[in-house]
Amino acid sequence: MTSEQPDVTLVRRAAADADLVTMLTDLFTDYRSERPTPTEQVTFDARLWADLEALGLTRLTASEESGGSGASWIEGAALLGLAAAAAAPVPLAEHGFLAAWLLEEAALPNDGALRTVCRPDPSGHALNVTFGRDAASVVALWEDGRTWRVADVPTDHLDITPGRNLAGEPCDGVQFDLTDLESAPVIDDSVGQQFHIRGALARSAQVCGAMERVLELALRHAQHREQFGRPIGTFQAVQHLVADIATESSLARAATDAAVARAAASSWEDPGMLFTVGVAKSCVGHAASVVVRNAHQVLGAIGTTQEHELQVLTRPILVRRSEYGSVHEWDETLAELAAHAGRDRLWPLILSGRR
Repeated sequence: MTSEQPDVTLVRRAAADADLVTMLTDLFTDYRSERPTPTEQVTFDARLWADLEALGLTRLTASEESGGSGASWIEGAALLGLAAAAAAPVPLAEHGFLAAWLLEEAALPNDGALRTVCRPDPSGHALNVTFGRDAASVVALWEDGRTWRVADVPTDHLDITPGRNLAGEPCDGVQFDLTDLESAPVIDDSVGQQFHIRGALARSAQVCGAMERVLELALRHAQHREQFGRPIGTFQAVQHLVADIATESSLARAATDAAVARAAASSWEDPGMLFTVGVAKSCVGHAASVVVRNAHQVLGAIGTTQEHELQVLTRPILVRRSEYGSVHEWDETLAELAAHAGRDRLWPLILSGRR
């Protein structure tokens, strides 16, 4: 092997990534221009899902052996972010990043049918199951007090109570038959523990993508909306609002990209993933407050109307920043990790994420 070969590999990988991002950008730009006018209640877009499935994007990070595309979390995060920036009403994170992974870990078959994911309580009840009513089956990660189990249960075996989250998305209550859960295959404890941080990073990638689109809307509005005979973007107060949006979304993106890169490089085996994902989730959560507040101040009343794109983005941002751990919970986790590291090991913790 010559010294040039690793560099050629990296160049080819970067080119492939760039091609994928270009394709995804074009795909979701077209979707944004053609989608129907937003309504109060979000519904699953079966046509978009079929297009994504035809392109091999619904299980982008799942292994090729299981029917997925075998991509890394770098490509996966790009998909999640661009889909969220288009407010695409499809469960990409739930189906392709979490459910597909759990099925692989449990050695269960995956026929590619639409799935969502949840963690039922000991009685078999799960709250806030995203797109539960639209799925062919629900993949449950269940802890029975001693072991973790993964069950793939068809929705016609479930009692589903329709509901919606604050973004108007389908978010249902699901009751499992305990027999289905108790007979499910046992998985390693590490899988149950890793599920939470995988979900947290997926949500961080989605929120980052949505916040970057919010920044685009705020900039465009500030440049074109005139008040007192000039664009509002020339007023210092508005400039400060937009600058804060850009700063916070950039910080959140940097923290999330660092966690994604570590996940891709280590296949989630790096012991520093908890700290790195915690930093990302904390930065994203705190940034969301500033981005949403400032964007609505810049756009004013028009941004709250049903027809405007802004509220289609900001409501999911506020929902997703609290999923897979609230901002407060992740801040507490980071504080505990820092306190445990102590003064002498705090800087190495920040640099490597290892306690």
